[in-house]
Amino acid sequence: MTDRPVLLITGASSGIGAATARHAVNAGYRVVLGARSEQRLHSLELELGQESAVAVRSDVADWNDQQTLVATALERFGRLDATFANAGVGARRGFLAESVEHWRTMIDTNVLGPALSIRAALPQFRQQGRGHVLLTSSVAGRRALAGSLYSATKFAVTAIGEALRQEVSGTDIKVTLIEPGMVDTPFFDDRPQGALEPDDVARAVIYALSQPAHVDVNEILMRPIQQST
Repeated sequence: MTDRPVLLITGASSGIGAATARHAVNAGYRVVLGARSEQRLHSLELELGQESAVAVRSDVADWNDQQTLVATALERFGRLDATFANAGVGARRGFLAESVEHWRTMIDTNVLGPALSIRAALPQFRQQGRGHVLLTSSVAGRRALAGSLYSATKFAVTAIGEALRQEVSGTDIKVTLIEPGMVDTPFFDDRPQGALEPDDVARAVIYALSQPAHVDVNEILMRPIQQST
C-alpha cells in the first residue's frame, strides 16, 4: 500500500529507536532505519519485512548520510511524513571523567545530529506543506545534572525543538520533543532498576504521531513512577 505513511528514525538499531520502529510498523507506518550498527539494523529490517522497512547505515553527524536517509525514504517509499531524531550518546558525569574525544563525539551526535536531521527533512516537509519532526531530548534537558555535559547537550536538543517549532509556526509542520527520564536501554553499561522500557517511550512517539492534523503535541515529559527528580 503506497499510501502508508513513512517515518525516518535515527538511532534505530536498538533501544528507543528499534522499539519505535516496531510500534510504528504495527501502527501502519513504513520506516527508514538509520544507525551506525549495520548488522543490528539489517536484523531489524528483516524482522519488520522489506515492504515495511529499509535500513541504511548512517552517522547522524555526517551531512551526506543524513541526506541519504531522506533520499532513501523518497526513492524506496515515495514519501516522507515524519522524522524522529533519536540517536544519542551518553557520558559519565564529571568534567574530568571522559576523554575530550568522547565529548566531541557526544556533542556531534546529540547536538549537530538533530540539527542535521531537521536540515535534511525540512525542505521536503516545506515542499509538501506538512510533516512532523520528533526529537529525543530528556529530563536531563530540563534540569542541569552535576558534572553532566550530556545534560547540556539535551538542553540544546530542547532548545532546537522549540526554535524549530517557532520557525515553522503558521505551517502544518509539527514538532514534538520526547523527554524521558531513566530508560532501561543499552545506553547504560549498568542497566538501571525501576526504569522506563523502550516500549514506553515508543508508545509516546506513536501517541504524538497519531493526533489529528490540527493538534501538535509539543512536549512529552515522562518519568518512571518512582523517579523523584
